[in-house]
Formats: sequence, C-alpha cells, structure tokens
Amino acid sequence: MSNTGNLNDKEAIDKLKSLVDDIMICLFCTNLKTNDGSTCCPMSAIKVCDHGNIWFFSEKDSDKNKDILTNKHVQLFFSHPGKNSYLVVNGEAEIILDKKIIEELWTPVAKIWFKEGKDDPTISIIKVKPTTAYYWDTDGNRMINFLKMVASVVTGTNLITGKEGAITV
Repeated sequence: MSNTGNLNDKEAIDKLKSLVDDIMICLFCTNLKTNDGSTCCPMSAIKVCDHGNIWFFSEKDSDKNKDILTNKHVQLFFSHPGKNSYLVVNGEAEIILDKKIIEELWTPVAKIWFKEGKDDPTISIIKVKPTTAYYWDTDGNRMINFLKMVASVVTGTNLITGKEGAITV
C-alpha cells in the first residue's frame, strides 16, 4: 500500500459503514486471552449506525454471549479478498435484549436463525462499539491488480495502489 489515510469522525464512520456493508461477514472473536482462534466464529453484521457501532443478532444463551458477559473486549476481522478490502476492529461488546431495537434491526434473513421471527425468545442483539480499527483497501479489481503485480515485477516499481489507515470513531 502506498497511501496511509487515517480517518476520524464522520469520515471514519462512513468508511466503516462502507467496508462493513460491502463485506458483511466477519470472524467475531471473544475471550481474546485464549489467543488460539477457538472463540472466533463467522457472524453477519446487521449494520453500522451513525455512531459507528456495529450491530449483530445472536442467541441469548450462545457461547459468544456468555463470553461477552465475562469480558466485553472483542475483535472483528472482515475480509473481502475479491476486492482486496480488509478491516480489523477492536471493540467493546454489549448484549441488548430490547424488543424495540430488535424490531428496528430485524431483517427477513434473520428468520433463518430465529424461527419465531422478531418475537423469538432466544434472540438478542450484540452492539460492538469500536475502540480501534484499521483498514486496508486496494484500488482496482483482482485482475487489474494481478496485471499491475506482473508489471511491477518487470519494471521493479510497485504499481499497486490503495489506502490503509486507522479508523477512529
């Protein structure tokens, strides 16, 4: 990457929204002290709100929720290799059982996991408030970047461009 672009405030939240909306699925990691990946699982982000919080549906009694009740620190790893877009978020998670928020965030896809819909008694929301985040975003698509890489080898000059930087919300 040739361009460092640290982002703050609205610009940071817009970038976070853009990346999360584009990638959606992340590895959601809890119990970070184990450091072995066993507490990471794929989860689909519902949305990033205007405050920069990332929202997820989760089962009330899941291991993930139990881990969060013990230690609220989490890491989220978003990756879209096809677009060369990557994001890591460190944050603090909170379990929310508010029916009004569940209804507000509800999507038809969530019914796959919550058979009784918005009123499923097992449903909860996880809100992750980012404490630090870092992104890598390469310009162009996979084929163009492959051609740039070949040209870089021939010319001895890095022709692959993109941005990376800290996101502070």
